[in-house]
Amino acid sequence: MKQKELASYAKRTLQRRLDEMIQSGLVRSEGAGRGFCYHLVEAHDESLTPVSNNRLQEDSINYPVPARDERKGDWLSPASKELRAAVTRPIQERRSAPYNDSLLIAYQPNVTEYLSPALRQDLAKMGKVGMEDHPAGTYLRQVMDRLIIDLSWNSSRLEGNTYSILETQRLFEMGEGADGKSLAEAQMILNHKNAIEILADMSDEAGFNRYTLFNLHAALAEGLLPHEEASGRLRHEPVGVTGTSFEPLQDPARIEENFERILLKAEAIENPFEQAFFSMVHLPYLQPFIDVNKRTSRIVANIPLMKHNLCPLAFVGVSREDYLQATLALYELRRVEYLRDVFVSAYQKSCDRYSAIRQVLGDPNPLYVRYRRDVHRYIQHVVGSNFDKKQAIRWIHDECEREIAKENRAAFIELVETVLSSLHEGNIARYRLRPGPFREWLAGWR
Repeated sequence: MKQKELASYAKRTLQRRLDEMIQSGLVRSEGAGRGFCYHLVEAHDESLTPVSNNRLQEDSINYPVPARDERKGDWLSPASKELRAAVTRPIQERRSAPYNDSLLIAYQPNVTEYLSPALRQDLAKMGKVGMEDHPAGTYLRQVMDRLIIDLSWNSSRLEGNTYSILETQRLFEMGEGADGKSLAEAQMILNHKNAIEILADMSDEAGFNRYTLFNLHAALAEGLLPHEEASGRLRHEPVGVTGTSFEPLQDPARIEENFERILLKAEAIENPFEQAFFSMVHLPYLQPFIDVNKRTSRIVANIPLMKHNLCPLAFVGVSREDYLQATLALYELRRVEYLRDVFVSAYQKSCDRYSAIRQVLGDPNPLYVRYRRDVHRYIQHVVGSNFDKKQAIRWIHDECEREIAKENRAAFIELVETVLSSLHEGNIARYRLRPGPFREWLAGWR
């Protein structure tokens, strides 16, 4: 378009057109003040250009997520499968992807929609627990004991932590690290526990503000950063992300500017699920801290859910592979569909675990159906042998090495340990356990 033609357009019209082009990924902006300018965007792949808000809405129509066989990947939308194929190509085939602030600038709270109205409505049905009129944080505190274990373990697992559920419980209860595991792994899990407790304690004042996010980051990063002064502060150092062509933003002034944008836009979003997902997108993408960005985003995503007394997001059953690949799709292609599918599936599973008022039972766990007799046998042996947690962990892992297929081993161990943690006198008969021996075992279960 020539300069004379541009002059014939009203400034407001031009701004609106530019905003639309940013949102569609055709144009990016950078700088501030007199240095603010627009650039045409070269797509990384013609078949994987950033999508408009309209396409995101269209892809959301068929929710809620039906019960599908996740082992076959059937729960992923076609767009997510496309993205997964793109980010699993050899890294040398994936073009350099520098941080682009147009993704954030184009987002208009309560206008732009990462989650469609239909999807948000379905998530609300899943997450409501009948406490809408109670003070913020009431439900979170009710499920606190279980949430601390689930969220600490699952969020740490997504970072590659190798603790099991029982090892996590023992760490919390006894203060003892697991045999053969690093101190850093124990510290990571303990930091999650501390961050969740801080979040519950600040339920009235928690929000998308510097105080909340900095203090949650500091709790999650305690003892894990080379320099402690980097905890709870925006970074001034360059960082890289291994295994990706993504290049995080390095300019401290722009990091500060975009961090403030994230806070302002997140706080303005009215829907709690859109708020939660927005934070899971933009905090990792900006990489505002020297490290521990994804962990911070997973805890922060629970702020709006806590404020509205909705079921928390504990990342139950989330595949680490799916989570990391969905994050790569965000980093390298600025596409959120894959991460959105992970978010929705994770929330559905969290609600299945925590919502006490659910009216409809979900389909049985296919792994439990397949290994039901083995699960019962493992439970009977652990209880009948009066194993404590340390002995049970060792025996379960040794037996699984010999008996359970490698591809199902981790999920089976999680299943058995979850059942052991849920035993009480009201459900032991199905495992052919008697009250007397059960009480004797429970007394030494530490």
